[in-house]
Amino acid sequence: MNHPLRRSNTRLTGAAITAAVVLAAACGGGSSDNTSMDQATETAQARNQTSLAAQGRHIFRFETFGDEAKWTDALRMHEVIRTSVDPLTAFSVGLKVDVDALPDTLKAALAAGTVDLHSPATTVALLKLDAVLGIKGAVETVNGVDTLTKVGITCALCHSTVDNSFAPNIGKRLDGWPNLDLNPGAIIALSPAISPTEKTALNSWGPGMYDPRHNIDGLSKPVVIPPAYGLAGVHSVTYTGDGNEIAYWNRYVAVTQMGGLGTFTEPRLNLSITNGTVDLVSSKLPALQAYQLSLNAPPAPAGSVDAAAAARGKLVFDGPGQCATCHSGTLFTDANSTLHPPADSVVEPETPSYASRSATKMYRTTPLRGLWQHAPYFHDGSAATLEDLGNIYNAKRSLGLTPQQITDLAQYLKSL
Repeated sequence: MNHPLRRSNTRLTGAAITAAVVLAAACGGGSSDNTSMDQATETAQARNQTSLAAQGRHIFRFETFGDEAKWTDALRMHEVIRTSVDPLTAFSVGLKVDVDALPDTLKAALAAGTVDLHSPATTVALLKLDAVLGIKGAVETVNGVDTLTKVGITCALCHSTVDNSFAPNIGKRLDGWPNLDLNPGAIIALSPAISPTEKTALNSWGPGMYDPRHNIDGLSKPVVIPPAYGLAGVHSVTYTGDGNEIAYWNRYVAVTQMGGLGTFTEPRLNLSITNGTVDLVSSKLPALQAYQLSLNAPPAPAGSVDAAAAARGKLVFDGPGQCATCHSGTLFTDANSTLHPPADSVVEPETPSYASRSATKMYRTTPLRGLWQHAPYFHDGSAATLEDLGNIYNAKRSLGLTPQQITDLAQYLKSL
């Protein structure tokens, strides 16, 4: 039952209503309509962005851009996988399995140890379920046997991993996290179409490393697979800042590395590559970028950081460590305004210089959010830990930091 006072307060005469409207308009109350319209527009834009990001998630996880032309037709990887790559071999080169893609019966069998992990047929079964991160396979029944007839790769191959919540290498997806167990060189080297000399180069890269220029210039100097999270607001997203948005690098990778059907052109490198006669890349780039920009850097695990040491480390970061000079602002990078010559990198001089092979011939300052997650550090992976990173800077820049300051700095970096 309504309170009688509330009822009496809501009984306005027609004259009172008219007066209230006139008064509101005279006092600027009419702007509420504009405010409502603005809010409605913002809400609609947010919904559109959410929808675009949802499309991008599917693209990130499952879209091959037609790169089966490379991985199946040219490299014949489907033949290798269906005859020689059992799950244990797949795990040994860093491939991961999405536990949410597995039916309960298979999870129970895995838990009971009754699944044959030494059989390539098991790998084919996992591919049929779309359960292997970054690998998209077409499985057909041939003479009563499930047979892998096509295979391609997706963005998730290098830029996703799992949380190992079910078993080692099997768990829930962690999109945007670099798969630092992945050994792309060793995977490609399994192809029967690769020459012995090329196999040697590819096998030299090691886990977590990939050279996205190797097939362009023939040189071999791999870099650490970077994260695809924490990039919102950062325009220079690669080690060398070649493009001003993620879509630039997505196009480069989709066409020149994955072998997707489309075109990539870079006049600074005198490079123009077109695969196929249709474009399966361009239309998917906006959604893919929207999803990647929605991926936040993961916070450090609870209890993993010494808070007191991190507080001291911030003073080192802002002061004698000189870190904040380049790792500035809330993004911890000056990449949106500045690229640095190779001499500014403590990794240089290196042979071959990674920067010299890029379009900019420069380096960007790496953002630091989520730094705890993606060791090793520097583009060449030469610092195994954050303490190693601090020691290298201390020596190369003659900073005069004490061992305690370096330890404290590492704790601060871990907290970001």
